[in-house]
Amino acid sequence: MASTVESVDWRILEELQADGRLSFNELSRRVNLSAPAVAERVRRLQDRGVVTGYHAHVDPQAAGLSVTALVRMECFGAHCLLRDEAALQRPEILRLHRVTGDACCVLLIAVPTMAHFERIIDRLAEHGRPSSTMVLSSPVPWRAVSRPDW
Repeated sequence: MASTVESVDWRILEELQADGRLSFNELSRRVNLSAPAVAERVRRLQDRGVVTGYHAHVDPQAAGLSVTALVRMECFGAHCLLRDEAALQRPEILRLHRVTGDACCVLLIAVPTMAHFERIIDRLAEHGRPSSTMVLSSPVPWRAVSRPDW
């Protein structure tokens, strides 16, 4: 996808990732294009699926979710977690990645207490074998997607 995003579009993406609440007027000033041209470029980036939405970054710990873990799932076949749409919608699952190797997927989970985490692990175990790693800190909690240098 990197080769299909033009240089000016990367500048727009950088600005939107830094502040998704920018007006088209302010964004146009920052990237040196007219507001209608910026609006059209943003619309095309959205239509192509490059920009998938706008949201606030929330610190789970500050929001009362003090237990954060990465959970590897070894599940395959009919009971695979990826086949259970209801399980995938659980609010405790912040991210889910389908991966290669001996695991099916890796989940980022945030919950308020260890007791809650234990209940989630028990539910996940219905789909296969969960293996968890507790997150101590996140020196890079989120990073904007940037233009590759290569």
